[in-house]
Amino acid sequence: MLNNNQKFGEKSESIASDYLSKKMGYKILQKNYRTKIGEIDIIAKDGNTIVFIEVKARRSLFYGSSKYAVTFGKQKKISMVALYYLKTKKLSNAKARFDVVAINFSRKVPEIEIIKNAFDLAYG
Repeated sequence: MLNNNQKFGEKSESIASDYLSKKMGYKILQKNYRTKIGEIDIIAKDGNTIVFIEVKARRSLFYGSSKYAVTFGKQKKISMVALYYLKTKKLSNAKARFDVVAINFSRKVPEIEIIKNAFDLAYG
């Protein structure tokens, strides 16, 4: 049984996935890719580029835009999972990038912002 935060997360990821495929032309390859290291919300293809996507959503802007919630620690974890994905899929030479989808639910219609190349491969 999902709690309210998990339901909100699932709803947000579903909205992001639909938006990316229908409005932006991304081909969704996988959702909620989980490993022992961590998870990536959405893995997609934008042209010839593999895109690792983190979805961040907020019910209000009280704490600012959700796009600022992707901390360096989160970037490192996403980077490690992305490298693992590329290695296991034998795509080590593939062109790849990290995007963030920020969703604001403070209005009647959710506001969606796509931040392409939101961060570089993070390690260290």
